[in-house]
Amino acid sequence: MNLEEVLLFREATVADLKSIMRIENAAFTVPWTEAAFRNEFIINQYAYYLLATYKEEVVGYAGVWLVLDEGHITNIAIHPDYQGNHYGEALFRKMIQVAKDRGVVRMTLEVRVSNNIAQGLYKKLGFQDGAIRKNYYPDTKEDALVMWVDL
Repeated sequence: MNLEEVLLFREATVADLKSIMRIENAAFTVPWTEAAFRNEFIINQYAYYLLATYKEEVVGYAGVWLVLDEGHITNIAIHPDYQGNHYGEALFRKMIQVAKDRGVVRMTLEVRVSNNIAQGLYKKLGFQDGAIRKNYYPDTKEDALVMWVDL
């Protein structure tokens, strides 16, 4: 299946908050707040959010901070009802392309050290292990693995 024919991608706006929060709350045990996302859209001049839609339904989103020639992935999520279909990979590849088109030459992200599925995807896309951020996640004090890729 060619995911480019199945999924459509578009830039998210503050008007998409309801859809983003639906996915955020379903995908994460400690979700970002609506206020945090609202700040991303209204205040953070570096934030860019991309939506993935399937049959006109928003099924995923990804966020990145674009600062000069670097991009930092802030979050990526696919609604649990749509996970396992490679939608996350397709969304991530599209986000990388958007970043490259905007002059980004290196991307970074943090991932839970226990999240082997996500780490596998990131490595498949060329990301390498960087450093460990101790006690990064407030809910469990779990460490974060910092990963990076040169584009």
